[in-house]
Amino acid sequence: MNLEKEAAVEAALNDLTALLKENEVIIDYQRVQKRVAESDTLKQLEDEIKEAQKAAVQYAHYGKPEAEKAALKEADRLTKEFDQHPLVTAYRDQLVEANDLLQHLTHMIQKEVNDTLEADDFETDKSE
Repeated sequence: MNLEKEAAVEAALNDLTALLKENEVIIDYQRVQKRVAESDTLKQLEDEIKEAQKAAVQYAHYGKPEAEKAALKEADRLTKEFDQHPLVTAYRDQLVEANDLLQHLTHMIQKEVNDTLEADDFETDKSE
């Protein structure tokens, strides 16, 4: 690829990146992502889940099946609470929307590149 084409591709990529940063779906995703990362409640739930899981492993190691079962039940309860938290559900919804947008863009770019390559191959074949 010559330098002129590389510069054009770089410019187009920069334009696309700038447009994505201004896209409402991406902005909403980043906003919710930040709220999740800053949530003390969610951090606490994560810590409690990890502790319950560690306890279950320790109980299993020391041959205490009832205590292991109780710890696993607590880990499951905490995980369910985490999964149903409004911030987590909002984050997952926004993630799906952002992913759909990016997948659509990727598909469009792939199609355009393939069409261009096929057209170039056709032109090369005609000139030979």
